[in-house]
Amino acid sequence: MLEKLENRLKKLEKVAISFSGGIDSSFLLYVANQVLPKENVLAIIADGCMVPRKDYKEAIQFLEENKFLYQEVPYDPFQVTGFKENHKDRCYDCKKSLMTTIKKVAKEKGFAIVLDGKNADDLKAYRPGNKAGEELEIISPLAEAGFGKAEIRSIAHQFGMKIWNKPSNSCLATRFPYDTDLTVEMLKKMEESEEKIKELGIEQVRVRYHGDIARIEVPKEDFEKVLQNEKVIQEIRDLGFQFVVLDLMGIRSGSFD
Repeated sequence: MLEKLENRLKKLEKVAISFSGGIDSSFLLYVANQVLPKENVLAIIADGCMVPRKDYKEAIQFLEENKFLYQEVPYDPFQVTGFKENHKDRCYDCKKSLMTTIKKVAKEKGFAIVLDGKNADDLKAYRPGNKAGEELEIISPLAEAGFGKAEIRSIAHQFGMKIWNKPSNSCLATRFPYDTDLTVEMLKKMEESEEKIKELGIEQVRVRYHGDIARIEVPKEDFEKVLQNEKVIQEIRDLGFQFVVLDLMGIRSGSFD
């Protein structure tokens, strides 16, 4: 599987990679830099309000620690029709706009081929953005080689990548029910709510928005950490919620899908 990925990258020769800082694109970027000259691999990272600030800073740190070539791209998702209204196809519209921008930047830097970190597991889930990538002819080497999340984490661990077990994260718009009008302030409120939960030593967390209710999703083994900390619950209420509730089903991806 790894050999297949390496051979694919070698044939591509020179690539730009849409980089989010998550384990998938980080792993792809790491492998690409192992098999290609460093000047032939460019990470392009979008800086926008849909990305938690802590995640963005950690992504830049990863790039600089490894001395990878990268380009930051300012991005405003609220310029995308459908994002503010948070329609069900929001991810498609936003991904189409973002990847179009990344392709343009890549071309300006002399990179004709753009890759993303989509893996084989992503093909099985509801991912509207996948269609946008396909339409723009973005190549997904991890999915092509059959890499799922488990295989990526396992080999990343073998490589000694410090972020091999980094929890998955997603666009802050996923914290809201579809057809909820979004604002920058609302995104920041959910980001701040999640950071307060993480301060309890909980790595995996989602705080979902339901008007004046904040619904907390964490692994079931972390329920007690939340329930025993009234201070954090009150701090989340102070962000503008009347009620803060704990989802007894625990954390799960795409609970609004």
